[in-house]
Amino acid sequence: MQQLRLTRTRRVALIGLSGALAVSLSACAESKREEGAGGGSGGTMIFGAAGNPKLFDPIFNDEGETFRITRQIFDTLIQNKPGTADLEPSLAEKWEPSNDGKTWTFSLKQGVKFSDGTAFDAAAVCFNFDRWYNMKGAAAQSQMIYYADVFGGFAKNESTDYSDPVYKSCEAKDPATAVVNLNKAKGAFPAAFTLPSFSMQSPTALKQYKADEVTQSGDSFTYSEYANKHPVGTGPFKFDSWDQGKGEITLSKNETSPTQTAKLDKLIFKVIPDENARKQALKAGDIQGYDYPAPADYGLLRNEGEQVLVRPPFNVLYLGINQSGPAGEKLKDVKVRQALAYGINREQFVKSKLPEGAEVATEFVPKTISGYTDDVTKYPFDQAKARQLLQEAGATNLTLKFYYPTEVTRPYMPNPADVFTSISEDLKAIGIKIEPVAKPWNGGYKDDVQKFGKQDLHLLGWTGDYNDAGNFVGTFFGRKKPEFGFDNPQLFQALANADASPAGDAHAKAYQEVNKQIMDYLPAIPISYGPPAIVVGPKVKGLVASPLTDERFNTVTVN
Repeated sequence: MQQLRLTRTRRVALIGLSGALAVSLSACAESKREEGAGGGSGGTMIFGAAGNPKLFDPIFNDEGETFRITRQIFDTLIQNKPGTADLEPSLAEKWEPSNDGKTWTFSLKQGVKFSDGTAFDAAAVCFNFDRWYNMKGAAAQSQMIYYADVFGGFAKNESTDYSDPVYKSCEAKDPATAVVNLNKAKGAFPAAFTLPSFSMQSPTALKQYKADEVTQSGDSFTYSEYANKHPVGTGPFKFDSWDQGKGEITLSKNETSPTQTAKLDKLIFKVIPDENARKQALKAGDIQGYDYPAPADYGLLRNEGEQVLVRPPFNVLYLGINQSGPAGEKLKDVKVRQALAYGINREQFVKSKLPEGAEVATEFVPKTISGYTDDVTKYPFDQAKARQLLQEAGATNLTLKFYYPTEVTRPYMPNPADVFTSISEDLKAIGIKIEPVAKPWNGGYKDDVQKFGKQDLHLLGWTGDYNDAGNFVGTFFGRKKPEFGFDNPQLFQALANADASPAGDAHAKAYQEVNKQIMDYLPAIPISYGPPAIVVGPKVKGLVASPLTDERFNTVTVN
């Protein structure tokens, strides 16, 4: 089996991180309250979600609340071993690259069926890869964020934002052998094959419910019947319903699952946007778990018998800067971007707003990722220097439109309003006027900042999908994007070269050099690395916390 490509130092670090996390939730103190779920094997678990899902076709998704659900419905060819960032078989029993890295051969599990009865075989694998590559329509392509970041482009690019495609073709050599051919080697593989966007979906259902139909009207996107009502995979659970009025997504046990047979009969995700309301629902027994509890609540929750599992930092929070936004001409000046960086008191923010174990981010790659280097330009808090840089740039009367999300809690951003307040007050103190814009996470926020670039500044972040620096900096800055609004061919080429560099030390060193360039150019400002937690009730057993927030519920019981 192929393993993650790590330098010796980072491999040791990640092994330690993996070991620290590979702990199942076990029996705890009995709760005096009555649980609203069945006991032992079977029964129902209700999990409190921070927001509505976007849709259920993972190729068009790029946000965590949706992936939490689709991970239970679909399998990928390769997956991460629970509690770690290591690779293990899933629908593929083994995988092997050619010597030049341009061909990947997958030996598939045999006798597997999708939950609609369609056979999972090499032809189904090739159908999925070819579907992504041949996707038509600018609207559909624009929503395939992970595909564009990993595979570069399509058979026919319908936007100049995309590059030459990495993918070339797929061959079903026999029912149990799929061969994926690439136009060029990519250092992110095989780890990138674990991405939930690249889940295997039923060709029958994709065709029947016209999955590729994506339309755009103004700033809004409309997805197919498949994406909203009929997702079909091989995972431990299958989709039952999405009651948008009640804010409930119901999954049931997939009796035909070949890889991860569920113990629960039903798994319900109940949307509760307010974090305090989620906490009260857990205490009352209305739900049996939720993600990203407020750091200040860890002790209280544990004292009341809840199980709080803290994941080590595998993420980054950043302040996005849009060089093509309303104040883009000023923000194109690196002195202005440097002034913003010097003007933010990140040390104080981390100490006052984030949980124990959080750290100030000095670059866009966490310390546990291969390719991190401490040898980058740093921007310590210095208000006088910030004001001086603004004066030198002729930007002492600067007004910035600052977007931040509502109805969401992210691993790197426990309370977006608190983050916005802290950073905006710092920027006001160096003479910048702030125009706040708050929008719901799945109600226009991400489209406004990532698709349409309406902002000057915005809050976003990233939880790593796999242990490769390209999953961070390549995703952010690997090509021209409306989110950041800059065009830097030299940086794009450096990232492309690092992505294609040989495995091991050379790969890590290439990304270290790129990280230096990024922190000199400063297209955005890294704020912090945060250790998020997940909390479940005392009667929940079998959940394994993941550094990738890749929790799967097939092992869970409630009794």
